Amino acid sequence: AGRMVQRVLAVHPQARIDGFTVQAMVQRPQARELIVGIAADAVFGPVLLCGAGGVDVELRRQSAVALPPLNANLAQELLTRTGLEPLLAAHRGRPASDREGVLRTLLQVSQLACDHPALAELDINPLLVDAQGVLAVDARIRVHLPGEAPAPLAITPYPKHLEDTLTLGEVPLRVRPIRPEDGERLRAFYAQASPGDLRLRFFSARREVPTSELARYSQIDYDREMTFIALAGDASADGGGCMVGEVRAVCDPDNRQAEFAIQVAGDWQGRGLGGALLARMVSYLRSRGTGEMVGQCQSDNTRMAQLARRLGFRLGGGPADDLVDLRLDLGGPAG
Repeated sequence: AGRMVQRVLAVHPQARIDGFTVQAMVQRPQARELIVGIAADAVFGPVLLCGAGGVDVELRRQSAVALPPLNANLAQELLTRTGLEPLLAAHRGRPASDREGVLRTLLQVSQLACDHPALAELDINPLLVDAQGVLAVDARIRVHLPGEAPAPLAITPYPKHLEDTLTLGEVPLRVRPIRPEDGERLRAFYAQASPGDLRLRFFSARREVPTSELARYSQIDYDREMTFIALAGDASADGGGCMVGEVRAVCDPDNRQAEFAIQVAGDWQGRGLGGALLARMVSYLRSRGTGEMVGQCQSDNTRMAQLARRLGFRLGGGPADDLVDLRLDLGGPAG
């Protein structure tokens, strides 16, 4: 410490030394070394990196990148693409590393990229991972200089501000945008629907919704699509509650027209849930300046036709005799 003071004063005689910070040397001999970071791309904005870390990071180049925001599924997919999962598993008497801790780290770094646009670069290297957990040994951060205009996120983050509660009678429901991890919840919602309800929703007879469609319905682009789902039961925490209704809308690239669809679980039909969900979607689309809301229903779907009329939709002839067109002017650019 004395020699450090001498060297500092020799180079910077005017420096004021307030003291020293002393940290314990990390002793984690069985830990794997990873790197987790953020880089700023001129086109895609913040980009997340995960891979093999340590002093040989430039030589090994065993890594993968992803666009924030991440969710649990995307974090797992990013870790899988690095090829590092076998190194985290138990091997020859070496206990398995805290894989879940790595996934939590990826989610937290992703949230940093979303919450702090001024963050230009972040390197956590090495990130030690063993059976005890994860530990950032060293980190470097660079922020954008004043006047720099960082590229925005390529993927719109989950709009948490659109979460809300709804009370039907005395029953509280949680209404929120759909998330990618809702895939299984969506599968159960469609599985409990009657064949008649599925026919009215998808305009064809079907027993179930294919996995490819479930992925497309639950993993949406919030910039051009929106799906509100209603959850009943213990929906106070993430992952809780069963799905009892959905309304979705997909906007064209110019935001002139949004096509919508809606479905309510059989036990909840006739209780006002469909009207509440559709009114919420109308309000959301108006707030983003969409011009027109359009949809179709089968001619024997009298409940849907009555609901649309009640909310101000114009009903007209559809492309086929058994279809009815539904249109609502929202006052946006197409209005």
